Amino acid sequence: MTTAQTTVDPAEIAKFEAMAAEWWDLEGKFKPLHMLNPTRLDYITQQIASEFNRDLMSDMPFAGLRILDIGCGGGLLCEPMARLGAEIVGADAAEGNIPVAQVHAEQSGLSIDYRFTTAEDMASAGEQFDVVLNMEVVEHVADPLSFLTACQQLLKPNGLHICSTINRNPKSFAMAIVGAEFIMRWLPKGTHEWNKFITPDELFELMRNAGLNPVDRKGFKFDFLGWSWSISADDLSVNYVTASLKPE
Repeated sequence: MTTAQTTVDPAEIAKFEAMAAEWWDLEGKFKPLHMLNPTRLDYITQQIASEFNRDLMSDMPFAGLRILDIGCGGGLLCEPMARLGAEIVGADAAEGNIPVAQVHAEQSGLSIDYRFTTAEDMASAGEQFDVVLNMEVVEHVADPLSFLTACQQLLKPNGLHICSTINRNPKSFAMAIVGAEFIMRWLPKGTHEWNKFITPDELFELMRNAGLNPVDRKGFKFDFLGWSWSISADDLSVNYVTASLKPE
């Protein structure tokens, strides 16, 4: 990996390096992501299909699209994108995640280009993508604006950027930190820092300053009675997701 790592936070990377081997353990430290993943995928696939006029009921609907998953972890999003026909690149600044993702993709019979690198390095190299997935990453970087600017540079004109993160308010502290880390023990203590959470309005402003045009935002809402996630049009109080476009 080259040296342009302006937004990488070494302390945050160390957290995920320590958990790398557990990415595909459904009952391990990434259980919350496995629970959320179907809902994330529903939003992602619908946004891509709408923007690029693709029929999700067809075979390989994302064929011909080049997609980057920045902060790919163990490949929980890369593998479904590959199955839908996309040319997918998974990039992560935590080196230990890459061999875990590569082995699982090989075992699954999927061809995925995994790289130990950063958004800044890829942008400097002139890489271009139709879609950049930026899921649960922006709250872990040292400089969100510089990171989002690099993501914008990685997009082709009219390219689609999908970004999810966690709101900053008392409810998110209670649920994402106290609930998830201390009560439910879904995540190791210290996984998240509340002061790094970003409100939807703040994220939209950061995106505009990075040269992106925000076009949508939705909430990911957890139903404790049904023990399931769903997409919410109006409840963005904890987890939420956004879509934005790079102007032509």
